[in-house]
Amino acid sequence: MAEPSRNAAPKWVYYFAAGASEGSAGMTNLLGGKGANLAEMASLGLPVPPGFTITTEVCGLYYSNGKRLPDGLDREVEEALFRIGKETGAEFGNEDNPLLVAVRSGSRASMPGMMDTILNLGLNDRTVLGLARHSGDDRFAYDSYRRFIQMYGDVVLGVDHAVFEDILDNFKNLNGFSYDTELGAAEWRKIITLYKKAIEDAAGKPFPQDTGQQLWGAIAAVFGSWQNARAVTYRRLHAIPDNWGTAVNVQAMVFGNMGDTSATGVAFTRNPSTGANEIYGEYLVNAQGEDVVSGIRTPQPLTIKARHEAEDPNPSLEEEMPQAFDQLKRIFAALESRYRDMQDIEFTIQNGKVWMLQTRSGKRTAEAAVKIAVDLAEEDVITREEAVLRVDPSSFTQLLHPTIDADAEKELLTAGLPASPGAAMGEIVFTSDDAERQKQQGHDVILVRTETSPEDIHGMHASAGILTARGGMTSHAAVVARGMGVPCVSGAGALRINEKAGTLSIGRKQLQAGDVITIDGATGRVYAGAVPMRQPQLSGDFARLVAWADDARSLAVRANADTPKDARQARTFGAQGIGLCRTEHMFFDADRILAMREMICAPNEAGRRAALARILPVQRADFIELFEIMGELPVTIRLLDPPLHEFLPRQEREIETVAAALNMPVDKLQARIAELSEFNPMLGLRGSRLAIRYPEICEMQARAIFEAAIEVEKRLGATVEPEIMIPLVAYRREFDILAGIIRATAETIEQETGRKLAYKLGTMIELPRACLKGDELAAGDDGADFFSFGTNDLTQTILGLSRDDAAPILSAYATQGVFDADPFASIDQDGVGELVRIGVTRGREAKPGLKIGICGEHGGDPASVAFFYEAGFDYVSCSPFRVPIARLAAAQAAIRAKLKS
Repeated sequence: MAEPSRNAAPKWVYYFAAGASEGSAGMTNLLGGKGANLAEMASLGLPVPPGFTITTEVCGLYYSNGKRLPDGLDREVEEALFRIGKETGAEFGNEDNPLLVAVRSGSRASMPGMMDTILNLGLNDRTVLGLARHSGDDRFAYDSYRRFIQMYGDVVLGVDHAVFEDILDNFKNLNGFSYDTELGAAEWRKIITLYKKAIEDAAGKPFPQDTGQQLWGAIAAVFGSWQNARAVTYRRLHAIPDNWGTAVNVQAMVFGNMGDTSATGVAFTRNPSTGANEIYGEYLVNAQGEDVVSGIRTPQPLTIKARHEAEDPNPSLEEEMPQAFDQLKRIFAALESRYRDMQDIEFTIQNGKVWMLQTRSGKRTAEAAVKIAVDLAEEDVITREEAVLRVDPSSFTQLLHPTIDADAEKELLTAGLPASPGAAMGEIVFTSDDAERQKQQGHDVILVRTETSPEDIHGMHASAGILTARGGMTSHAAVVARGMGVPCVSGAGALRINEKAGTLSIGRKQLQAGDVITIDGATGRVYAGAVPMRQPQLSGDFARLVAWADDARSLAVRANADTPKDARQARTFGAQGIGLCRTEHMFFDADRILAMREMICAPNEAGRRAALARILPVQRADFIELFEIMGELPVTIRLLDPPLHEFLPRQEREIETVAAALNMPVDKLQARIAELSEFNPMLGLRGSRLAIRYPEICEMQARAIFEAAIEVEKRLGATVEPEIMIPLVAYRREFDILAGIIRATAETIEQETGRKLAYKLGTMIELPRACLKGDELAAGDDGADFFSFGTNDLTQTILGLSRDDAAPILSAYATQGVFDADPFASIDQDGVGELVRIGVTRGREAKPGLKIGICGEHGGDPASVAFFYEAGFDYVSCSPFRVPIARLAAAQAAIRAKLKS
């Protein structure tokens, strides 16, 4: 062991037992979620097996000391083990009455299945005899021993879990057994012999008989599991810091595998899929906890209602052990009352007595999160503002999943359990590596597995949906899929999967890797081929929660919308205007791009103006439709931004086709393409630079905008005040030149129509110089009326990093900890954010009340929205489907700021 790093005697072990807990629910950072909540449940007088927690600080020391545990820890652990023995009347390592313990991980953030657990620790060839004598049940003792050898061999000694599964499956097949529960003590003894031989063959050393060696090996392995591949991936996906570490919980074993009066289970105090206020969960008789969550055996429902709904012929816990079920109901109510949230609970029943092994706030779907938050507020358990804070804004994407079209023709293949809602279609893949590979190639895939394990985390993340043959509603696949918002059907027992052959059989029908299927995670049904889907409708609890959010927020939320379809979708999702209309997207339609190309290839201004005259009515019609859809809501229109070469063909065959359409020699078109090509187009002839070189483009667009505004005012009888945004401005003179063209065009149209135009002129802040000279750009009545930060390009220009070429750099930087988050997904608050703050401050110093917004995709990222709120923005703008996310994130930012003040 290593020397402790602190002068004062540290406390690294916290004991818990009924009435004697040293920790509490408020000590999550030190004790991890599991340890803090075990201590809290014990303090509440609930039946919790005694144990102790080794703190997360020790995890940090373990890694900083070269994977060595600190000196002094052994004394605290021995003292705590002695206290557990006194509490239970057993002794660790005693051959006559052995104390057995479970060793489990416990980070401050829930990471289900990502780290390691070892049960029944303390058994060896001698103590198993004592356990058999003391319990009076040889089968139970040897079943527990073989479980321990299997888990310890896998977790601590590194012997592949599949080795043990193969031994067990082969033994059952050769001896005519179908289920583990059919094996007696004699059979388990034979399997134990085979297990120990497999360990010695694979690890090169015998299975340890010293119980102290077992314990320290397990503690080190659980700390080591903090950095296993699946845990690292999970933390990256869920933004959990690497330096948090995990605690280790050592707890007296209670046994759900002591016969027909014993069981183990997982429960939620409310339905984690729908949010309904009903007990939800599963259990197995004569089993241990890993049997339920691993998916190896399909468990039974807890309640009579759930059994009837699932048409399960097996009895529910409510029927099979009614007294234990009634006790659990009371405990569930007490825990939900204490934590004021839906709880995810693990329990064991040993010879009819209930024991609590864990409680934590339960993972839930977005639908359930919204319903639970609204219901708790309506029940006066929490306030409306607390309800708004309870829902992760990013989880709203789950609510936007399509559903199966009920009227569509479909071929039902099979059905399983509805483990995670939403519908998905994709090509069948049988491994997580294949799922990830196919996703990178642009394919939607359905990951089909017998059951998933934590090692499948990367494939599950890459998949559009997940389908498993085994496992229940609380299996690994179900829990992780719900957390990710990925549709999942589990426990589809009719599936016969041959991974090596790449085939899936359902009855007489055989499918192969690459075949398309559709799954419905809301009903558990699996269909052949691609089934038509319907887009989601947001109402009910969602509408209520978002209305509460709107009451709490001051930051407006607009949408980036270039087409009428986008604009209608934006209004459906509650957008308060358009924050970015990219006019170049209007030119790429096949029936429009030819005129644009004529303009680009024209030899002189007269030719360009002739082509622009043909584009004008089309552009004007687009703006008319947008203004009509948005009514009196603000619409910000960005003038043409990309370089002209983006509108021209690149491939030789396409060049020939376009040249013919333009009645232009091929070599002349090729010369024009070469003339416009640039080494770095992002910093080339685009935005304001393009309009200054070709002012007639700016003039045409301004005319289209103003004529459209006048037309819609006539139709609607309402004021239309467009906001015209000049892109890529670094100098005040650039702004003045183009603002002069736009104002002159407005005056001309006012004279032509006899109508007064209302409009605003602003600029897009995309360059570091624009941030630094915000005062210059905004100064005076003729300065910018608004700033809109284009944080996509601003991030590129500040970091000197092209987002189109950033993928390999970002991957390496994430691994090395250079970036906490992808700066193109969540704004770099310290770097890019600092220049944003400077631009806001200087702009408003020159023009108090200057309207400020953001129109990059950062506008839909919750962390970025909070930053923009704190920086004093008036609005954020994002893609239509992220508008609900931004509305909730803006409310949460306002509520948290109020709580701090």
